Amino acid sequence: MTDTMLAVRFEAWGERARLREVPIPEPGPDGVLLEVTAAGICHSDLHVEESPPGRLPFSLPFTLGHEVAGTVVAVGENADPGWIGRAVVVHGVWGCGSCRRCRAGRENYCLERPPAIGNGLGYDGGLAEFMVVPSTRYLVPADGLDPVQAAPLTDAALTAYHALKPFLPELDAESRVLVIGSGGLGHFAVQLLAQTAARIVVVDPKQAARELASELGAHETLPDLDAAARTATTPTSRFDAVFDFVAAESTMAAAVSLLAAGGSVRVVGGAGGVLPVGKDLGFAQGWSVSAPFWGPKPDLADVVALARDGRLHAHTETFPLADAIEAYDRLRSGEIRGRAVVIPATMTSGT
Repeated sequence: MTDTMLAVRFEAWGERARLREVPIPEPGPDGVLLEVTAAGICHSDLHVEESPPGRLPFSLPFTLGHEVAGTVVAVGENADPGWIGRAVVVHGVWGCGSCRRCRAGRENYCLERPPAIGNGLGYDGGLAEFMVVPSTRYLVPADGLDPVQAAPLTDAALTAYHALKPFLPELDAESRVLVIGSGGLGHFAVQLLAQTAARIVVVDPKQAARELASELGAHETLPDLDAAARTATTPTSRFDAVFDFVAAESTMAAAVSLLAAGGSVRVVGGAGGVLPVGKDLGFAQGWSVSAPFWGPKPDLADVVALARDGRLHAHTETFPLADAIEAYDRLRSGEIRGRAVVIPATMTSGT
């Protein structure tokens, strides 16, 4: 093993990330060193790159990459050596492990977490050949999964699952559900909803995304929210749940206007929309709006199990690490169908 590795480094606010050669890190006493086998890229990375100084509480520089699959190749002196050689995925929200939220298995809502969130979001992430994870409590075994399939589970699938989970047991053949945006996260949501009896309507301006949604089980796909509104003109034709994977101001406002009585909107995307809410604004009776954040480690174990059982599948386009910046360009221009995954090898393919 050499002493250096390639990594995608974010070094200055408002500037693009760069591919750099950096030292291979060493794990701390409780940590592990992963050889990265796959790392997904996400619109959240673009938001980080485009943020002006002061918007995000992260210290620079750090390596991007918060969707990570890898193999444990070394452990710190206090860590269990039984992890060595294991295929794992990394839970990307590094909670304190001791506050009341963490003790309840809700690490994504940790009350004592410092400003940095986790790997690739304030700490060094997995768009590199190796990555340090500070504790084995952030690892979930992923034995038997293709790393390219496993990496997107840690954010895209986990976030979708966490947003949908409270609703899945309640959806029956009379339920109507709207998914806004069928990209990296939304295409997992469609798969999860297709395992219920609900009628699934998907809105996405991209034809390729609509075609993928249809392949995954959507009953109806529409190019815009005006078309969705034309299908929801009566109290019984409106939606029991709307999952907004865009969260622009226009999508959020439309989502609330399309709710049936007692319906709920889950705001998942990060497009920066603002939604005024109130009981006197003409919303359906019993409306609710919430904005779930990522997902807890137990939910990540659930989505790994679903993938292992063949019930979740990431539709991916892969890039070698040397082409990671190109992958970000493709993501920024809306050319990625499903999820982009970077691997530290010279192969590119689509699945």
